[in-house]
Amino acid sequence: MSKPKKQFKTMDEYIGTFPKKVQEILEKLRYVISNSAPKAEETISYQIPTFKLNGNLLHFAAYKNHIGFYPTPSGIEAFKKDLSLYEVAKGSVKFPINKPIPYDLIRKIVEYRVKENLDKK
Repeated sequence: MSKPKKQFKTMDEYIGTFPKKVQEILEKLRYVISNSAPKAEETISYQIPTFKLNGNLLHFAAYKNHIGFYPTPSGIEAFKKDLSLYEVAKGSVKFPINKPIPYDLIRKIVEYRVKENLDKK
């Protein structure tokens, strides 16, 4: 029988499980998102860090070789050209851990998603 996965309740718990270098990336990512979406609520959804604002805003997660960023398909589509340097899928992008994380681009995507979610009201 396999050991059950850790059930995270907070972003701090999630971030704390990674090596120091990855924790620093995750904390900076969290900071950029929080400042770009100050009214968004931090939570854990699908066992990864999530920001909610009038519904799901975005998710992020750390893996062995990359940071997964999940700004929904519309967030990916709106920045398709800017994200062309990265591996993308319908609603996700992989930022390699061994390369600089594009925090300015992430900020722009978050601001786009905030506007999109607030316009849903």
